Amino acid sequence: MRPRTIDDIVGQDHLLSPTSLLPSALRCRRLPSIILWGPPGTGKTSIARAISNSNSSPDSSYRFVPLSAVTAGVKDVRDAVEEARRWKRSGKRTLLFLDEVHRFNKSQQDSFLPVIEDGSIIFIGATTENPSFHLVTPLLSRCQVLRLNPLQPCHVAALLHRAAGDHENGLPCSAGLPVQVEEEAIDFLSHHCDGDARVALNALEVAATSAAARIAGGNSGDKEIAASVTLDDAKEALQCKHLAYDRAGEEHYNLISVLHKSMRGSDTNAAIYWLARMLEGGEEPLYIARRLIRFASEDVGLADPSALGQAVACYQACHFLGMPECNVNLAQCVAYLALAPKFVAVYRAMGAAQKVVRESGGQNEGGAFASEECTHKTDEGNGVHLPS
Repeated sequence: MRPRTIDDIVGQDHLLSPTSLLPSALRCRRLPSIILWGPPGTGKTSIARAISNSNSSPDSSYRFVPLSAVTAGVKDVRDAVEEARRWKRSGKRTLLFLDEVHRFNKSQQDSFLPVIEDGSIIFIGATTENPSFHLVTPLLSRCQVLRLNPLQPCHVAALLHRAAGDHENGLPCSAGLPVQVEEEAIDFLSHHCDGDARVALNALEVAATSAAARIAGGNSGDKEIAASVTLDDAKEALQCKHLAYDRAGEEHYNLISVLHKSMRGSDTNAAIYWLARMLEGGEEPLYIARRLIRFASEDVGLADPSALGQAVACYQACHFLGMPECNVNLAQCVAYLALAPKFVAVYRAMGAAQKVVRESGGQNEGGAFASEECTHKTDEGNGVHLPS
């Protein structure tokens, strides 16, 4: 069911609309080297393959060479480049696609630099990790980084409908008989796959296989009878929901950030939800407890000085108990901090003072001089006040 051309791809309209970068570059045959960055199942490999087939003339299409950083090494890259140079002399460009590019180390990534620079290949890398963290700067400077978004439910539903109706490559082919998919099943899968088309298609295929097995076990094997995929089939096929989380990557920082913002906005329910997301994803509870200690002084501060004591006690409780028992200690502290009044004056004052020190605004006066100067200023009514 992989799309053949750019026009077949569903979703990613910000990249594939007629006036955006990729279609415009394909029309004028000036495709740059690119990095496709996005979550799994959003179309990175599909876009790369579709680019190589999107020219109407076979003579002008790109030659597509796929590699995976999981199994390939520098020798594979070198062999692909040498062959690309031979094809270039005959007038055909090579599109070298490297999946999971973030798995290459620095020296392996550096091997692409000269061949991208001299135009021997058009490089397309695909990664689920933030390129700024995992790719070397010289490679990023030679490539356009294009970010893919999780697919919307309407996009996933369109893909599922397409798979259900394709008799050559879709569900009827894999199930071995006609398949009818209830709209409720498609709606369930499209809303519970987290924008991952691969998860939705795999679950639909498993559901169709189960529906076909019911028919095979209940009659003589009439292949004209259609298998009906129900909502229960879809739920059984999808099983538990995968939680998108990584303990050291971008999602790690996204979730701790949104936990902070929920507490800062005094939204207790949201804060406890994001806490549960982190814990279910396998986050270290002491890391969360340390962030709560920081929040107690940064956001609550002098509005409730006991908040710091609550956060430190929470850290100690997590250290004593560990998971899963300490989840309630964390939830109690998160709720306390979310409901506490907020006062960021100390945080701002400290930032302003550090800025003055870095900029030498206070010169390098000694302690005795500074004390006398502060006393003099206070006597004049110009003392230093915490910003509101």
